[in-house]
Amino acid sequence: MKVAITSTGNSHDSLIDPRFGRCAYFVIYDTESKVIAFIPNKARDAEEGAGPQAVQQVASHEVKKIVSGEFGIKIKPLLDSLKIQMIVVKDPDKRIMDIMEMLDH
Repeated sequence: MKVAITSTGNSHDSLIDPRFGRCAYFVIYDTESKVIAFIPNKARDAEEGAGPQAVQQVASHEVKKIVSGEFGIKIKPLLDSLKIQMIVVKDPDKRIMDIMEMLDH
């Protein structure tokens, strides 16, 4: 299963980015093959509508879950319609590798 994780950078040691639509990177992690891809968030600097644009970007990678610190109010209905689960992690000190370990258990 593919999971998107919002990230402040493009390494395993990067921290989870608390902002979904304005995160720096999306980490696309395949929990079965363990393949990891770091994708720059194209919507990061959008004047408006960053969240919905970010949803389109990660949905194109066929993810089933998204892990982030928070999601904007417009995002939940979009993700519900795409059958993508939201996972909120409130700990800003969580690193990408910590989240991947959590997903593997």
